[in-house]
Amino acid sequence: MADGLTVPFALAAGLAAAVSSTKVIVTAGLAEIVAGAIAMGLGGYLAARTDAEHYGSERARENWEIDNCRDKEIQEVTEIFDGYGLKGDVLQTVVTVITSDRQRWLDFMMHFELGLEEPDPKRAPISAGTIAASYIIVALFHLRPTL
Repeated sequence: MADGLTVPFALAAGLAAAVSSTKVIVTAGLAEIVAGAIAMGLGGYLAARTDAEHYGSERARENWEIDNCRDKEIQEVTEIFDGYGLKGDVLQTVVTVITSDRQRWLDFMMHFELGLEEPDPKRAPISAGTIAASYIIVALFHLRPTL
C-alpha cells in the first residue's frame, strides 16, 4: 500500500507539470498501476513461496538429523523440556513419548527447536492477490482527480 501511495502520486504530479493532456496522464497512470500491481503481487508471491521452500528444506534437514544423529536429537528434546522445568522420571517419560512417534517428533522439533510453523500452501497466491489489489485500490485514489 505504501508504494501504491507514493509511486502513482509522483508520476501523476510529474506528468501534470510536464504535460497538459489529461489523457496522457491517465494512460501513464493506469500503465503504472498495472505494472506496479504486477510487480508487488509477484514480490508477495515469491516471498510466500520462499517461506514454504525454507520450511520444506528445514523439515528435510531435521528429518535427516532424526535418522542420522538420533542421540543428539533426543538430547535436544530433553533440553527443551528441561527448560520448561521437567526433571527426572517425568522428563524421561515425556521425551520417550515424543520420540516414539516419528511424525510427532519431527513436528515437535520444527515447532519447539526451530520455531517454524508449516505455511499454508494457499498463502502464495492469496498474498499475491491481496498485495496487488491493495496496490491498485490505493493507487487509483491518486489518479482519481485526473479522471
